[in-house]
Amino acid sequence: MNIMLSIHDVMPRHLTAVSQLIEKTRALGWPPATLLVVPHADWSAEQIDQLKSWSAQGHPLAGHGWTHHVEQFGGWWHRLHSALISRDVAEHLALDANGILALMRRCHGWFADQGLPAPTLYVPPAWALGNLPTRRLTEQPFEAVETLRGILTIKTGRRDYRALLGYEADNALRALALRTSNAANRRWAASQGLRIGLHPPDADLLLAADLWNDLTRFSPRLPKAD
Repeated sequence: MNIMLSIHDVMPRHLTAVSQLIEKTRALGWPPATLLVVPHADWSAEQIDQLKSWSAQGHPLAGHGWTHHVEQFGGWWHRLHSALISRDVAEHLALDANGILALMRRCHGWFADQGLPAPTLYVPPAWALGNLPTRRLTEQPFEAVETLRGILTIKTGRRDYRALLGYEADNALRALALRTSNAANRRWAASQGLRIGLHPPDADLLLAADLWNDLTRFSPRLPKAD
């Protein structure tokens, strides 16, 4: 099965939890996860060195927004999206197309400014790309963009439709919604391929048991039960 494992929200305050997820996924037989890095934070030189170390160990680095926080909502749809799905992290939804493109360019440039490898993948916070026509994605430097629908390669226009599992459930309603979505996506995974998106607090939230069960079940390097 074609599987992509990613760890979201890589920023200074989450590095300890990210490190723990890296250790546990490697222990379960996973290859290095893609790390989704949020640039606009108070990164110290030591923390940048940690990103460089993870990159050297084989973890691809990807862009993940700029602030990962919304200062002002962009209308009723953004407020509804925040209440049901994204809370206050879907920063793209507060911007127009030009603002989104500027954010993506700024995100990409940050990696070079820190002496980090240039990322090829961009994942908007909460997978919400916002009001940006697909045809305008050629105006930004990332080679591919991941949304809820899958991973779009900009040059070819090809979209890789993979099922998606997530576990960021901090209340009963989100837990129910994610359990329902995850159940459907597990069934589709065999034919579509699979994405597993981890967030730093997931191991302490309501779907922690599901998380570890899935990481064991889908591990590419653990023997499967008969």
